Amino acid sequence: MTRVVLLGSSPSPDTAPTGLRLAALPGNPTVAERLRSQLVSLDPQPATIPSGDVAAALRAVADVAESATENLFIIPDNSVVHDELIYQITKAKRGALALIAKEPRPEAGDEVQEDIVPIDEAEPEIGMNRLEGLPVRSRAGKSRIVSVGTANHQVTRPNAVMLGPLHISLRNAPMLAETCRELAAMADRFGPDDDLVQIIVFGLVRNGVSVGLRGRRDLFYRRVTTQEEVNEAGAEMAGMNEDRARLNNAVKGADGFFTTYFVSTYSRFIARWAARRGLTPNQVTLISITLGVLAAACFATGDRPWMVAGGVLIYFAFVFDCVDGQVARYARKFGVLGAWLDATFDRFKEYVVFAGLAVGWVVSGNGDDIWILALAAIGLQSVRHLLDFSFGISNRRKPPAQLPTLALDAPSDGDLRKALVRRKEERSQGIRGLLKMWSKAGKYRAVHWARKMIVFPIGERFAAIAITAALFDARITFLTLVIWGTVAAAYTLTGRLMRSLA
Repeated sequence: MTRVVLLGSSPSPDTAPTGLRLAALPGNPTVAERLRSQLVSLDPQPATIPSGDVAAALRAVADVAESATENLFIIPDNSVVHDELIYQITKAKRGALALIAKEPRPEAGDEVQEDIVPIDEAEPEIGMNRLEGLPVRSRAGKSRIVSVGTANHQVTRPNAVMLGPLHISLRNAPMLAETCRELAAMADRFGPDDDLVQIIVFGLVRNGVSVGLRGRRDLFYRRVTTQEEVNEAGAEMAGMNEDRARLNNAVKGADGFFTTYFVSTYSRFIARWAARRGLTPNQVTLISITLGVLAAACFATGDRPWMVAGGVLIYFAFVFDCVDGQVARYARKFGVLGAWLDATFDRFKEYVVFAGLAVGWVVSGNGDDIWILALAAIGLQSVRHLLDFSFGISNRRKPPAQLPTLALDAPSDGDLRKALVRRKEERSQGIRGLLKMWSKAGKYRAVHWARKMIVFPIGERFAAIAITAALFDARITFLTLVIWGTVAAAYTLTGRLMRSLA
């Protein structure tokens, strides 16, 4: 569950009630009715906080944060938004996440101001531009909000606005409460056009909280204050394919090369077909297991036609291994049993296929020394998974890196920017510097995919098994698995040691 906080419309002379109706949507609901129906699965009784009095609203948010026992989702009550966007924001793993819109960059051919100086040399300013009715007073970096200003707090080179939705993890709830009380005590420092969400993020960033960012991408969000805006929003949202966005989101964004280009290009459509016919992720997992066992049986014959059939079957076993997770994300059907089955039987499929390959080699009269390679492949893969699991556990226990802080009453973010520059320089030295250089190299596609493939993820492993078994023999398959797996283990272990020491 998630604690939902509905904020009244931002202070503005033209703010209209949220009783305006979305005529373009089925049922002709009001903005408020639709939003509450979207949030009922998160919180049947959301906290409603009028924002006309900024100080009172901030104290009310602090009260909710102090009593929270789950993550918080803050959203203005005049929001028109896709269900999928709410889902994606509330399922984010960041400690804090804000939905933003960046000012559009000048296109080629447009006149560009000649007096624009580099960001490192820019002076703080009060953002006067507006975007979607909101003042542009935030500086957004690549992955987080760098700085936020207000009507009386300067910010260096503002380039974005806080659209409204803000997700705060439970671990950051105490800091949210403390920050809101500090902000309430200085409410007279904010202007009439300062948005409440912007003010909250302003305080969080200055108190050292890392606030991640995301854009709308192919989903819809807009705040509305007039019937004309409601009509435009309803028509625009109805014209967008939310189901396609939901389907695309069902595919992991950090998959390996083989999975990305040879499986996920079509597996998502299998997942949608399965979900619409009521198949559960666990049922799809069982299909994957069955195909894996059949592949092992084919390999165990040792005959070339059956080896080719086994290669095809192990490929589709992996396809359905991807589909089960995509069905879970598309249909939003998650469970502890499903997660356990998926993780456990991934290893089962690999190891039973190893056994099948070894048996096929023996029955073909090639001797039983193949079992040494089979056991080496199993042992190597087991050690790799043990290292992955233990590092993941220890990494989750690691506290987040502390960001520089700045007094809330400081008139500009100049000192914060200087502290961030010093932090960047410090983190660019020694082991951290090497890791940062290697991370930056990922912007080149060749390096990006090479890094993905060198770790020998499950997609590449299943592809290696399918191709080498179908075209060559079990010895070549095991040699490929052991050699590539050893390189992957060395690379991964080196990287994790460096990250542990950094």
